[in-house]
Amino acid sequence: MKQEGQFSGKTAFITGGGTGIGRAVAMALAEEGCLVTVAGRTAATLEETVKLIIENGGSARYAIACVTDEKAVKAGVAIAVGESGRLDFAINSAGIDGGDNAMMTTEYDSDVFDQMMATNVRGMFLSMKYELIQMEKQGFGSIVNISSGAGLVGVAGYSGYSASKHAEIGMTKSSAIEYASKGIRINAICPGLVDTPLIAKMIEDSPELHEHLLASHPIGRIARASEVADVITWLCSDKSSYMIGAAIPLDGGYTAR
Repeated sequence: MKQEGQFSGKTAFITGGGTGIGRAVAMALAEEGCLVTVAGRTAATLEETVKLIIENGGSARYAIACVTDEKAVKAGVAIAVGESGRLDFAINSAGIDGGDNAMMTTEYDSDVFDQMMATNVRGMFLSMKYELIQMEKQGFGSIVNISSGAGLVGVAGYSGYSASKHAEIGMTKSSAIEYASKGIRINAICPGLVDTPLIAKMIEDSPELHEHLLASHPIGRIARASEVADVITWLCSDKSSYMIGAAIPLDGGYTAR
């Protein structure tokens, strides 16, 4: 018989929950007894996440919601709240990287830039907006935003992506100050390279770029998605009760150089 986890009876909403970090977090929280709602654009990947969780003895459901669609985000959060009337955790993992080709700022494609801002920045804003409406109503909650090491330092050739990730951290810090007295904790994590389908494609498309990026991580390897999920689980737990407005590097030493 499966033992009751530390998050038994609690609920979570996870954007980008169909793959990568979002899926790993969903599985980790469900393992601790949390009812998770994974949101994203693709039913097949979301269904696979739910299937994996249920097969492991957990509870999960999904919501089709592109984070650039305000009505869909609002509806997704409502599904996560469900009959319980509560939203304990929200993990905002949805995002895009804008492509693997490094470009000088003057050569950066304007449409790619706009798409990154729409998904990474506006998408996170819309997600937090409706998550916070619910959490303020109930008087508690923890939000973890997935930014990047590129949100802490400059990355030549990726000014648009880095700009979007810096914006996510600024939004995290500002919102954290606003809601700290309302029982809500908001933090961000800033991963380096993580073993996800997105990175796997990058490795396939550009092995040379992968070697360059790998060498920039002092630990000498990329992170496992489960390692990122472990930190997020901690940020959701009471063990991080005094952690507010932090942007935590989780990058194998990338930003410590």
